[in-house]
Amino acid sequence: MLRLVVVESNTAATSSKISARGAIPLGPQFAAALSYIDPTLSIDIVSPYEGETAPLEGAAGIVFTGSGEDWSTDDPRAAPLIRVMEAAFAKGVPAYGSCNGLNLAAVVLGGAVGLAPNGYELGLARDVQMTSAGRVHPMMAGRSAAFAVPCIHRDEVTRLPEGADLLASNTHTTVQAMAYDHGGVSFWGTQYHPEYRPSDVARTMMARGLGEDASNNDLDLAETNDAAARRWGTTRAELAPAVRMTELRNWLMHINRIRAGGLG
Repeated sequence: MLRLVVVESNTAATSSKISARGAIPLGPQFAAALSYIDPTLSIDIVSPYEGETAPLEGAAGIVFTGSGEDWSTDDPRAAPLIRVMEAAFAKGVPAYGSCNGLNLAAVVLGGAVGLAPNGYELGLARDVQMTSAGRVHPMMAGRSAAFAVPCIHRDEVTRLPEGADLLASNTHTTVQAMAYDHGGVSFWGTQYHPEYRPSDVARTMMARGLGEDASNNDLDLAETNDAAARRWGTTRAELAPAVRMTELRNWLMHINRIRAGGLG
């Protein structure tokens, strides 16, 4: 059985707001996605903003969620998350990050983040295409040449860390997927959210007053309604869990190989 640590990257106040609108906070939501892929996982959820320490000893991997906080990962207020990631990297614990988790790794590893020049990317990251490095990297194994996946972000990686591999991009955001495997550090991450259902993103956008009502309603239905999915430029099949969570499934395979003594 693999034991994973999921880092809740929101404060308790923000998580309470998410719960108040009938949604699941990000840490438990990510844990549920991982457990969908592998029900045998043992998962600890920790909240660094509330002073909790990540139990890294014996952990097979650590996951950093997205975040709804006002500050970016290069802000001094993100220090609790940075300390956990630095500790994980120092211990050689393989890490995965979505959205804020990707941005956090970029900062910790010497890159840079900033406001996306093209503004918010909302609903789905569309026409995401693998780079030449992505086409041969195990994180992207099984992805089609161009794909759409749930996404909601304001910030993005503006400079890759030295030695990082750019795995996927689209016209909105250059760094849609990144991997860094050097010096005992193994990090895979995406700006998009394979752990989110489209309906999760739609309801978040509705609660924040983002996007247009008709588009949000279509996104809410896109998992089960062919016409709604088409209006978002995708298909129900592409949004199904088996396809949508490709990167997470590949990451779990990656850490299983590491635990088995393989090359990862």
